[in-house]
Amino acid sequence: MYEQQVRQLAEEAGIPLIQVAYAEGRKTLVFEASANPEIQAREDAGTVFQAASLSKPVFAYIVLKMAHEGLMDLDAPLVTYTNIERFEDKEAAGLLTARMVLHHVTGLPNWAAGPGSEVWPLSVISFNRQPGSAFSYSGEGFSFLQRAVEAVCGADLEQIAREQVFDPLGMDRTSYVWLPAFDSLAADGFNREGESTGKGNFPRANAAYTLRTTAADYMKFLKHVSRGPLAEQEWLQGMFEPKVQAVRYADKPRECDKTVFWGLGMGIEKHPELGQVAFHWGDNGNFKALFLMVPESTMHRERILVYLTNSRAGHDIVESISSLFLGNTIPVTIHDWINYGN
Repeated sequence: MYEQQVRQLAEEAGIPLIQVAYAEGRKTLVFEASANPEIQAREDAGTVFQAASLSKPVFAYIVLKMAHEGLMDLDAPLVTYTNIERFEDKEAAGLLTARMVLHHVTGLPNWAAGPGSEVWPLSVISFNRQPGSAFSYSGEGFSFLQRAVEAVCGADLEQIAREQVFDPLGMDRTSYVWLPAFDSLAADGFNREGESTGKGNFPRANAAYTLRTTAADYMKFLKHVSRGPLAEQEWLQGMFEPKVQAVRYADKPRECDKTVFWGLGMGIEKHPELGQVAFHWGDNGNFKALFLMVPESTMHRERILVYLTNSRAGHDIVESISSLFLGNTIPVTIHDWINYGN
């Protein structure tokens, strides 16, 4: 039932390929659907997609685990662990902490320069506002925290993630870097005109956006950090605590901002029907992704939905696909928060 309806949503939006994983309790449904006759959906739902900013919650988990193990202090200035040479304002940079990065209150821009460019590693980072003053979504902040984590661990991001997350959870088709298997498994991205733009290439692993994965693999991660087993992992509670009002565009507050907050590495929408819905979206241009985690209620066990697309139109269906699986009659404001106001 779901597969046919999702294919219809993809066809109407012009999304060539979509991959879905949905879990309720112990039951998990995984499939991919093609709306392009030239693209064959894999029966094993094993196509690998760019997950874009779905990279961030995985990295946030690693940081929280390090803090739990005493390897890093969430409230210690990151200059304790790594240099601040790229920052224009050294005094402000000296105030930045891991907690600020995970809450997106660093005051930094999303990027100082295109993160895939040759100039980015040496580009000067300036502040948009005072650290700690307000929500300011920033990949640059995550990259700074990545440098600190790598310095503490004495290893690169991919090695750390493989040891701490991918291998223990059996995420065999997930990586921050290109794997040989991706030559045949990775999806091409498509623009709104239906033109292929290729698989894309990242010059370096980046905790903010270079994750490639499958919906099934990412579901393994989401189940691991879900609110179900949190009694055994209290150190992950901060992921689901709505601490920061997420006004995405400081100069242009919107109605949808009133219900969206940020925890340590995840967004949280306070929804009148679904409760506190944890989420993160991914946007690498012609690859779009999203997950929603709905808390347990009197009617349902915890529910988790993740979808990956290879299309610039991938976020057009946030409202429709969420109501299809979650049954809410009041639309999630996440749709508007992601799509409108830029």
